Amino acid sequence: MDKMNQGLIAFQGALGSYSHEAAERARPGFAPLPCATFEEVIEAVRSSRADLAMLPIENSTYGRVADIHRLLPESGLHILDEHFLRVRIALMSLAGTKLEEVKTVRAHLVLLPQSARFLKTHGITGLAAADSAGAAADLAQTRTPGEGVLASELAAGIHGLEVLARDIEDHGHNTTRFLVMGREPDPRARADKMMTTFVFEVRNIPAALYKAMGGFATNGVNMTKLESYMLDGSFTATQFYADIEGHPDDANVKLALDELRYFTSHMHILGTYPADPKRYD
Repeated sequence: MDKMNQGLIAFQGALGSYSHEAAERARPGFAPLPCATFEEVIEAVRSSRADLAMLPIENSTYGRVADIHRLLPESGLHILDEHFLRVRIALMSLAGTKLEEVKTVRAHLVLLPQSARFLKTHGITGLAAADSAGAAADLAQTRTPGEGVLASELAAGIHGLEVLARDIEDHGHNTTRFLVMGREPDPRARADKMMTTFVFEVRNIPAALYKAMGGFATNGVNMTKLESYMLDGSFTATQFYADIEGHPDDANVKLALDELRYFTSHMHILGTYPADPKRYD
């Protein structure tokens, strides 16, 4: 089937970004739609300009992605899948450039410390850029001698740059978890291991959170994530974000969620979806 006929998947960043790479791996039949902000990604799907959204939610090195937990409950979208992407950093430059000729590299601020050992060994100075894939596009335009970029190999291919070194990150565990989101849930989604994501606010009663969490323990439901964040900048209004293993139709999950609802003033399921096998690697 023609790639364009399978729809568009929106992501934040330029062509060749790690979000673009995640989109290609998770939905290889979809054409990419780069967006400037997470809000633009969400709006592209809500307005039917795109069919799916690919959003990063957390990173194994840097924790949760800023603003995502605030945006998801308000998005009106549903989680359809999760995708774990190992962040592999490549050093690229103009075709014909030798590694020893590279004196400076540009990359997003988070990539530079991840490659500090390699850069120090080769005497290369790192310069911060707003976007790594965007830096690759700029180098392809400016053709600045002695300059390189740290980005994905996908960015090198898109912008006609040559990869001089691969997998130069100091540690091999850096992974970003992405969520694939759409306008409608997929009630048919079933796998051996399912995940359910939801947000909730507890009632204003003593030990409400403790009591709300008790149902998951007594019913044997594994909660893999629980995070809190303020609502509207208030120190007294808190919303919780949670990931659990299982499907709401599972008997033990149903009992746990019923108990949760008793102690909450608001609860909203953002999605039920197959667990990425890399979650258990």
